[in-house]
Amino acid sequence: MNLPNLITFARLLSVPVVVYLIIQEAHLAAFIMFVIAGISDALDGYLAKHTDQTTQLGAILDPMADKTLLVGVYITLGLQGSLANWLVVLVVFRDLLIIGGILILFLVRLEVKMQPLPTSKINTATQLALAAIVLADLGLNFQIEGLVQGGIYLVAATTVISGAGYIASWTRQMTGIEANGSDRK
Repeated sequence: MNLPNLITFARLLSVPVVVYLIIQEAHLAAFIMFVIAGISDALDGYLAKHTDQTTQLGAILDPMADKTLLVGVYITLGLQGSLANWLVVLVVFRDLLIIGGILILFLVRLEVKMQPLPTSKINTATQLALAAIVLADLGLNFQIEGLVQGGIYLVAATTVISGAGYIASWTRQMTGIEANGSDRK
């Protein structure tokens, strides 16, 4: 356990705090905690790369912390009516699709690479931005409904594109096994 991994673990532990703050309608505090979590994501990645402290644990823990934070915030905001339910379902479904795809690849004994697709990084950035905008709107009363609506459609588009990218990648990997004459049944 190194410093970048400790920062990532702290971000993971912040998820229930952020969700609780949203439930309590302490939106400004939730926004501040969410921004701190976002900064910690950038900080742990920077430290891991620039101090040569990348680890297999970090490669697993970092996306898990990101997805746990996003899914927790999206579900909570959706239940409160601050995000469209259809978007929450889409975001959660994509993440479940990714987990399911990784499990399938593992079960057919393909190497599971924990590298996100470029479209996935864009999707995560748009999801983070939208959550921050919604929390800022709720906590600071910015009155930016148009920006929120635009963000919803941008997140929806990047979520669909990213999910399709993973399906295409997995299909290529599995087809590669069949093309190499593997005889798994």
